[in-house]
Amino acid sequence: MRVYLVDRNIPGITKEQLAAAQAAAIKLGQEMSAQGKKVRYIRSTYVPSESHVMCMFEAEKPEYVKELNETAKIPFTTIVEAEDLSPR
Repeated sequence: MRVYLVDRNIPGITKEQLAAAQAAAIKLGQEMSAQGKKVRYIRSTYVPSESHVMCMFEAEKPEYVKELNETAKIPFTTIVEAEDLSPR
């Protein structure tokens, strides 16, 4: 599966709202994967001073990442393929 970066600018969002969005993304990813649309939330980075959030997902297709975010009603500006360089 490939990794995708979802970029968001969400002015006024609170940490509580971000936590709820994260929980929704995790749950919906599990539901979609169970239906054969393999997609998984990995993590997010939040820059409060800029209302900027970057989320990473793993998925078979970018369309699954878009569907997950649209279904969960989590706004985004772009979805692009990326590489996760976290040490393993």
